[in-house]
Amino acid sequence: MKKILLAVAIASTFASFGASAMTKDEYKSSKDQIEATYKTDNKACDAMKANATDVCVSEAKGKEKVAKAELEAQYKPGAKNDMKVRDAKADAAYNTAKEKCDDQTGNAKDVCVKEAKAAQTAAKADAKVAKTAADARAGDASGAKVAEERSDAAKDKREADYKVAKEKCDALSGNAKDTCTADAKTKFGM
Repeated sequence: MKKILLAVAIASTFASFGASAMTKDEYKSSKDQIEATYKTDNKACDAMKANATDVCVSEAKGKEKVAKAELEAQYKPGAKNDMKVRDAKADAAYNTAKEKCDDQTGNAKDVCVKEAKAAQTAAKADAKVAKTAADARAGDASGAKVAEERSDAAKDKREADYKVAKEKCDALSGNAKDTCTADAKTKFGM
C-alpha cells in the first residue's frame, strides 16, 4: 500500500512540475504500479454479485487505462498525449456508465445508454478542440482549423443530445410522441 501511495505521490509531483525529468526506470516503475493497482482493484470485484461486479470491473479497467494514459502524457508531454488522456477518461466514464445502465430495463435503460454515449461524445469532441487549440498555439494549426473543430464539436454534441431526446420520446405514444419528436428536432436543429 505504501508503494502505491508513493507512486501516486511521484505521479502527482511530475504532473505539477513537468514530466521531462521522468527517467525510463521511473516510467517503468510507475507502469508496474499501475498494473499492480489494477490487479488489486479487479480482485476486489470478486466479492461482488451480479451487475455490481461488471460495474466494478469496468471501473478498475477504466482507472488503469486513464492512469496509463496520464503516465504516458507525463513521460512524453504534448497535445497528442493530452488528448489520449481525455479520450481514456471519456471511454472509461462511458463504459462504466453503460454498465450501470444494465440495472435498468426498457426505455429507461435505452435512455441511460444514450445519455452515456452523449457524455462520451461531448468529452471526445472537447478533447479534439483542446488538441487543435494546443496545436494552434504551437504553430501547427491555424485559427481557422480551431474554429472548424469547434463547429464540428458543437454539431457532434447537438446530434448526441438529439438522440437522447428522441430516445426519451420513445417512451410516449401517439400524438404525444409525435409532438415530443418534433420538439426535439426543433430544439436541436435536426
